[in-house]
Amino acid sequence: MSPACRLGCHLLLLCLCALRGRSQELELREAEDYDPFLLFGASPKRDADGEELYRRTLRCVDALSLQGQFTFTADRPQLHCAVFLIAEPGELLTVRVDRASLDCPGGDLLKVFDGWILKGEKFPSSQDHPLPTPARYMDFCTGGLSGQSVTSSQNVAMILFRVHDPGNGFTVTVRTDPNLFPCNVVSPTPSGRFTLVVPRQRRNCSFSVVYPVVIRISDLALGRVGGLHVQLPSAGCGGTGDFVELLGGTGLDPSKMTPLADLCYPFRGPAQMKIGCDSAVVRMVSSGKHVNRVTVEYRQLEPQEVEAPSGNSLGQPCVSGP
Repeated sequence: MSPACRLGCHLLLLCLCALRGRSQELELREAEDYDPFLLFGASPKRDADGEELYRRTLRCVDALSLQGQFTFTADRPQLHCAVFLIAEPGELLTVRVDRASLDCPGGDLLKVFDGWILKGEKFPSSQDHPLPTPARYMDFCTGGLSGQSVTSSQNVAMILFRVHDPGNGFTVTVRTDPNLFPCNVVSPTPSGRFTLVVPRQRRNCSFSVVYPVVIRISDLALGRVGGLHVQLPSAGCGGTGDFVELLGGTGLDPSKMTPLADLCYPFRGPAQMKIGCDSAVVRMVSSGKHVNRVTVEYRQLEPQEVEAPSGNSLGQPCVSGP
């Protein structure tokens, strides 16, 4: 199976999981009559400058990895709908409402969530996002609908909506903008390479891959001298203030994942670990005193690799905390 096809299948699983999960006001339940092969149909990844804006209709449960203009029109009451948005790691997403015909006083809903939320778990986690959870919801119903826009803090976001009356709906335009220092990223591909840089800011940043993977750290700079120092999770990095965590779990929220190892000191790798969990995260904790950097190479594990443990693989259950 090609990487693109595997990505589509895995994001489809995310959507199906979301159908059984909860967001702040919106419970996503099982949707009917959508075509999973159309959910990630062939379409351009990005519209080039000067080209005509890409357009298509939205389904109640959908996923987008492209820029364009998207329209939803209800043919029956659609009460539990969500659209997952993902861009490249170095991009932010802007969602603008072009038009809307919604009965907001009657219970219709149109919101954008800054990140992803699945089964009560959020990415970025509450510990890593600069805003409290309620402030991460942009409610278009409260501000006059058409003409409003919101920009995400990372490369993922969600549109949540509810439409009661057939014929009602909305049109949105999704654009991407460069993000010079990406913090909190979901990889749009099952394999690749990414460098996370935190420039003298007191913040935590997570790079997440929603696949079982081999993680290879090829470069780690933490603003102080020293060689590779890998601590077991029980020992941790003490009061170093700047370090990198490797996490694994079955959910989406890094704060609920199993700690696998801490990298406490700068080095030029490689250091490698096989993480056979549904999700793997490289999380950088920064004190704000240094320019910290970590380069990650990763590839999805084949099924036989997940089943066959090795000396540098996860040797404990992939569980997420409460």
